[in-house]
Amino acid sequence: MNKKLLKTVSDAGSDDRKRCSWCGSDPLYVAYHDREWGVPVHDDRLLFEHLILDGAQAGLSWFTILKKRENYRRAFDNFDFGRIARYDNKDVERLLGDTGIVRNRLKIEAAIVNAKALLDIREEFGSFDAFLWRYVDGRPLQNKWKNISMLPATSRESDLMSRDLKKRGFKFTGSTICYAFMQASGMVNDHVTDCFRYREIAQMA
Repeated sequence: MNKKLLKTVSDAGSDDRKRCSWCGSDPLYVAYHDREWGVPVHDDRLLFEHLILDGAQAGLSWFTILKKRENYRRAFDNFDFGRIARYDNKDVERLLGDTGIVRNRLKIEAAIVNAKALLDIREEFGSFDAFLWRYVDGRPLQNKWKNISMLPATSRESDLMSRDLKKRGFKFTGSTICYAFMQASGMVNDHVTDCFRYREIAQMA
């Protein structure tokens, strides 16, 4: 973990600002909430990382994946989709033996399949970013949830994204995963309205 991130984690939660309750009090989780969740992402590599990690989360908690994120970055060549698209059976076996990640063959193989499908999208649309942000017309959707119990698991946009990604060969891209991806990558602002990040994220739009 780099020094800047270490400082962010160590400082997380060291004030009395109101936050979304889902991030709890763990410094790593609070830092993720305060610095990353909901920030609009337009970099193809980072979008791919979000998508793969949200798929890896299926059946698990996000905190489990967050704690393993640096291991994933190491194991998957920092989510370089060009390199991952060229992974072969030896790479699959290497990843299955890596105790730092979730050793699920279907999820590992899905990352490779998705990297190949992403390259096809870039060929057609110019970037993964251009393809994905069409679902929100290029601007983050601003919700106004008063508490986390109001947050939906899916939306019309995530349904459409899921359907289209599956048609293009993507795996582990159900509507629930796509909605979590949209939240994480800033396509939708789902911070509750009394969270200090709600207004900050809205201003980024």
